[in-house]
Amino acid sequence: MAASATPLTSSPNLVRLCTRADLVAHSGVVAWHAGHQIAIFYLPGRPDAADGRSRQPEDAVDRSTQPEDATGDRLYAVDNRDPFSGANVIGRGIIGELQGERVVASPLYKQHFRLRDGVCLEAPERRLQTWPVALHGDEVVLLEADARA
Repeated sequence: MAASATPLTSSPNLVRLCTRADLVAHSGVVAWHAGHQIAIFYLPGRPDAADGRSRQPEDAVDRSTQPEDATGDRLYAVDNRDPFSGANVIGRGIIGELQGERVVASPLYKQHFRLRDGVCLEAPERRLQTWPVALHGDEVVLLEADARA
């Protein structure tokens, strides 16, 4: 995403990161906010969601704290910077499931980071920062910290 995040006029605590049309099912896109590159991952819950791809298998376990919308779609937002290489590449990682958790695998050294909290499965002392995100109409929004308190 080339543009920086902008506050929505209807709510000062929501910051627009991108639009639903910018999302790629089962993949990541990157937005800029407050000096951070944020990797946003979109996991649709219905076959007719966004680009028409089918949903994840029914037996997939998701212990996410991220809310689902009415269609079962999930969004996750994590730091785009890989803590092992220092490169901004997490948004290009591969989404999967490992140990019953949805994860993104770093495209460089292949460590797996849980999408729900950013913890690295291979080295739990390393983690990606996470942000609460949601769909607000056709906008992907971030809930700013002062609204979470």
